Amino acid sequence: MNQGIVIKSTGSWYTVKLEDGTIASCRIVGRFRLDGHKLTNPVAVGDFVKVLLEADGITGSIVEILERTNYVVRQSPRKKHDLHLLASNIDQAMLIMTITQPKLKQGFIDRFLLMTEPYNIPAIIVFNKADVYNEDDLYVFEVLKAIYEDIGYQVHLVSALKEEGLENLRKVLKDKTTLISGQSGVGKSTLVNGLDPKFKLKTQELSDYTGKGQHTTTFAEMFDLDFGGAIIDTPGIKTLSFNNLEPIDVAHNFREFFELSEACKFGGNCLHRDEPKCAVKEAIEKGGISELRYFNYLTLLEEIEEQNYWERNKKM
Repeated sequence: MNQGIVIKSTGSWYTVKLEDGTIASCRIVGRFRLDGHKLTNPVAVGDFVKVLLEADGITGSIVEILERTNYVVRQSPRKKHDLHLLASNIDQAMLIMTITQPKLKQGFIDRFLLMTEPYNIPAIIVFNKADVYNEDDLYVFEVLKAIYEDIGYQVHLVSALKEEGLENLRKVLKDKTTLISGQSGVGKSTLVNGLDPKFKLKTQELSDYTGKGQHTTTFAEMFDLDFGGAIIDTPGIKTLSFNNLEPIDVAHNFREFFELSEACKFGGNCLHRDEPKCAVKEAIEKGGISELRYFNYLTLLEEIEEQNYWERNKKM
């Protein structure tokens, strides 16, 4: 039996780097679930696995997934009742955004953080394409930077095209395994290519007609960094939904809300909406909590309640 790490997932085949450096193409044997949920991809890039090799030494079967230290999971975009594993055993996650080209969807930031926060995975927010920002765009960046740095997240402004700000990112990435994600068109592949000269990931211009990004990364894949560490590059994400969460999970994973919840009348059970003597709502009125974050929070609560209602009540 051989042991290795999954470095690429194509859905039906998994590329595994074995302890001796051999690269093997593997399928999975048996069924794997995650906390009772069905998975569209039961094995994730970053998983440590046990492999039974064929006689050729380069193909085999994954027979066991070793215990994960953490993982990043989302609702499957194709099968709404299933979950999709993005990566596992990571040290941090980096979200690539832009203020323009394509236009900022600020709510996506809070959705992304709702993937990483439950597992205490540090998240870094990177705004790319600084070279095309006008004065208004830079003002929006400064507002968002203040909001997220105030609650403990790192925020960076870079231009992958002009290679500005990349040295700071290299310092953040050095000697760590980092999931890199973002919406289509934000320049993620260009950014990754700029971080390490050996990378030649595909890049593609924004659609002239729609102004939206086209997917250039098809499958999740891990790459070693010449300056130390590794990145897990993932396909561009259009939307993020959460069939694995309850409303209270959302409340507990907006970190500044959770810190204040001890002072709420209903403590950790408060959803910070209509409850009396809610410390979070009081903080919003006094300007201590971002109204923007709170608006996104309410949207997520409503969406999860509506989407998961029948699942929660199917035994009635």
